[in-house]
Amino acid sequence: MQNGPGRITLWAIEIFVATAEEGSISAAARRLGASPSTVSQQLTNLETAVGTILLDRNARPVGLTPAGRVFLRRAKAIIAEAELARSELSSNDLSALTQFRLGVIEDFEADVTPSLLTRMSDQLKDCQFLLETGASHSLMDQLEHRELDVIVSADTGERADWMDVHPLLTERFVGAAPKGALRFGADLAGQLTALPLVQYTRRHYMGRLIDAHLSHNTIRLSHRFELDSYHAILALVAQGVGWTILTPLALQRARRFGPELDVFELPFPPLSRSISLTARKDVLGDMPAEVAGHLKSLLREIVVDPFSAIHTDIKDAIRII
Repeated sequence: MQNGPGRITLWAIEIFVATAEEGSISAAARRLGASPSTVSQQLTNLETAVGTILLDRNARPVGLTPAGRVFLRRAKAIIAEAELARSELSSNDLSALTQFRLGVIEDFEADVTPSLLTRMSDQLKDCQFLLETGASHSLMDQLEHRELDVIVSADTGERADWMDVHPLLTERFVGAAPKGALRFGADLAGQLTALPLVQYTRRHYMGRLIDAHLSHNTIRLSHRFELDSYHAILALVAQGVGWTILTPLALQRARRFGPELDVFELPFPPLSRSISLTARKDVLGDMPAEVAGHLKSLLREIVVDPFSAIHTDIKDAIRII
């Protein structure tokens, strides 16, 4: 059956909702991974099918007509029903799931995520896996807009009613300095304030969290470098440029620099973060809980136990929840 003018399709409804929420055709196209021309044509087809104009495309941002406001309520209900149907089907037989859209923070990219996808592919034989790697705030935004099914990210704020959250691990931030650069037990805080900080970028949530914590505790540290790469940060530290504040997950991801570093508890009030798996409630049934179970097992094996074995004096800096 052809999807052409005169037919109302779920794809066209999703495009309409995305355009209404984003306020522009180009933004809706980016959100949905489609071209602007495809979005525009689908909107035209939808308006032809319903027999009225739904969007004022000449407005900036694109606005809803009175008919569009009425249709938007119905469109959201249709999408919710489609998600509920998907949930019921996947709850009855996960092996029938044909697509799984997963978003994961970069901390898991090299080791944990490939192992998770291997496990899931053994269970879901006919499923297509789509992986998005990125910052926590970006993944949460995509989940909220129904562009992803499940995300693994740092907890960034209050939990909304629509979220199905499964905590995975918690970790304290630690310090890392060039091997032998510090005299431990002799005014560590004073030594650190005299050294430049190689800082994780404040463009991401983790960097803003570190910066806010230092400011709240009136800790002033000079820095010349602000980077978004764990490997680059620890490479600079290993070369003696300065020291840094990162998490055990970050250290494990760039563990090849381990022999050139001293890792230690911060001589400041502690700072921690939690990592959780989040999905939309009542969409994938028990699947998010199953995926969280797989992840906890993999995190213990790949991250937590190796970190604890190497850094015995701060082994409790990371733990499975």
